[in-house]
Amino acid sequence: MSAYRSMLYIPGNSPSLLQHAPIFGSDSVLLDLEDAVALSEKDAARKLVRHMIATLDFGRILVTVRVNGADTPFFERDLEEIIPACPGAIRLPKCGTPDDVRAADAKISALEERHGIAAGSIKLHAMIESAAGVVNANAIAGASPRLSAITIGGQDLIADMGAKKSREGWEIFSARGQIVIAAKSRGLDVYDTVWTDVNDNEGLFEETKRIVAMGFTGKAAIHPMQVPVIHSAFTPEPREIDFAGRVIRAAEEARRDGRGVFSVDGKMVDGPIIAQAARVLELAALSKRGGVQ
Repeated sequence: MSAYRSMLYIPGNSPSLLQHAPIFGSDSVLLDLEDAVALSEKDAARKLVRHMIATLDFGRILVTVRVNGADTPFFERDLEEIIPACPGAIRLPKCGTPDDVRAADAKISALEERHGIAAGSIKLHAMIESAAGVVNANAIAGASPRLSAITIGGQDLIADMGAKKSREGWEIFSARGQIVIAAKSRGLDVYDTVWTDVNDNEGLFEETKRIVAMGFTGKAAIHPMQVPVIHSAFTPEPREIDFAGRVIRAAEEARRDGRGVFSVDGKMVDGPIIAQAARVLELAALSKRGGVQ
């Protein structure tokens, strides 16, 4: 699993925010050409985003660009402008079927070849925002080797379902679970939707703790102030870190002694518990050093 706990949306038509994208403290940034950009500014935004990717030093931050949907007149122009700049990934919105992924993959592949970019080096994130997309999540997750993550777009999904939004997010609880399972079955990262109330950090923290428990890799943010809250929710409790450390040490000792079975605190330890302990220590290390930067 990757180290990208937070993915901060940055409007693609905001030079000042784009300039500061590498210093907001998020593990990854999502430069947005879709919802954040008015129709009249689409052309200027894609040129600005390409320029910023080419000139800014993002260090170890993952740079993803959300392009406009394949059903818009902006989709192909977005790819033609952005692919030569070699972002880490392209986020594909409104992904409802595996054919959506395969079609985007084919276009990205052609552009990589045209511009001398190593085949498959630019990853693809499928954004599921409809009931149909949730139903097809397993097929979407297996649609392309270029796909490295799937993500849920909560606001559009709620609207598509005709559901009523709750503070706890119960209306998309099932969808979240299906998307996590689809991602994990293919070894993909999986990102949760945004928390839209920038004045409710308590709610953001509580929701992030829930999605961490569900197995999400990370969560999207719409404001830099949300990033430390997300990171805090991903940080294990001291007792979890202590137990995980003892599990890993005991596992290493058991391997040296040729023992396949061992216990910690009187409880039998197997492969899944060792894997969980390793993830706890990974998250603890990220928190200690301030993320991937």
